[in-house]
Amino acid sequence: MFAATFAPPRAMHSLANAYQQIGLETATANATPHKLIEMLFDGFQDAVARARGALLARQIEAKGRAIGHAARIVEEGLKAGLNLKDGGKIAADLDALYAYIGVRLTYANLHNDEAALDECSRLIEPVRAAWAEIGPRVTARAQ
Repeated sequence: MFAATFAPPRAMHSLANAYQQIGLETATANATPHKLIEMLFDGFQDAVARARGALLARQIEAKGRAIGHAARIVEEGLKAGLNLKDGGKIAADLDALYAYIGVRLTYANLHNDEAALDECSRLIEPVRAAWAEIGPRVTARAQ
């Protein structure tokens, strides 16, 4: 009646992706705007790590997808979320940083350059850490 069968590896990958997507949708549905930005930073670091792993494994297609994902997070998430009109120097500096990271991601993809990926990760990390640090204060102020 209950056979111990396993799905082929390709099907297991699809199931894992579906589970991950459901988890992401659930996490974003109730997230504050601050938390959503934090998730973008985490997603960026994850995408860069996946790109580095694919690059080292010589999986060019997977590397390109991961770098593309990281670039979309920067352009469509982090950079698009900046208020350049009212954000002053901080917003302008972040805009310039995100533009530079976009250039470096493109370079890393075109030249299979692990150092450029590492640079992007290092550049985002202090911003990510600062954003995470102010999270409790933002939450307390909102309540």
